Amino acid sequence: MILDMFNLNGKVALVTGARRGLGLGIATGLAQAGADVFGVGTGDMAPCKAAVEAAGRRFDSIKADLTSQEPLDKIVEACIGRFGRIDILVNNAGIIRRADSIEFTEQDWDDVMNVNLKSIFFLSQRVAKLMMEKGSGGKIINIASMLSYQGGIRVPSYTASKSGLVGITRILANEWAKHNINVNAIAPGYMVTDNTEALRNDPVRSAEILVRIPAGRWGEPGDLAGAAVFLASGASDYIHGFTLAVDGGWLAR
Repeated sequence: MILDMFNLNGKVALVTGARRGLGLGIATGLAQAGADVFGVGTGDMAPCKAAVEAAGRRFDSIKADLTSQEPLDKIVEACIGRFGRIDILVNNAGIIRRADSIEFTEQDWDDVMNVNLKSIFFLSQRVAKLMMEKGSGGKIINIASMLSYQGGIRVPSYTASKSGLVGITRILANEWAKHNINVNAIAPGYMVTDNTEALRNDPVRSAEILVRIPAGRWGEPGDLAGAAVFLASGASDYIHGFTLAVDGGWLAR
């Protein structure tokens, strides 16, 4: 049956940025589809733990700051130590810095690029090596953005990182498809997250954004769950290097 292809029973998903927002929504969806979840975040993981366990799945986590590469080996080792495998990697963790490009600092550039691009590449590399050694493939899902397609304003390092992430998704798909590793991305639209709080609190900017979204609302973290389950499951086995927009129709406008 086709629905069986979406079943994630027996799978282990490593989800970065799982503490809240999009990562929490994705982790919840993966758990409801049957996956055990290992979360990575910078703070209290209790909400994610509660959501995963409410779905009847196992959960564990580690606190890590992905502005440096230092925690990456510890993250992978902790997940393997707890669950014995990694079948799904969701690179969701990301940060944003806002300032006019003419005044943007090197520190704000480096911090964003380190979390949103560099850590994603090298964590994916570590996980892919394990998947290749295991020999049964796996799924890697990167969380891109509408600014993977557009320039935006006052977020130069974020735009650069999310544009680059689509390219990284493609090259890793090209190289790793032969190992039965699917590398794809999801590009969320304008979602209710900490990163968009300033926009949502600005009545002028919020109205400008909403008028362009055919769905007529900001997206919720749970709106990504279906796309994540699809890309994490056997239903997407012949999809490689694609970025799926979950945007309420923003790009179609």
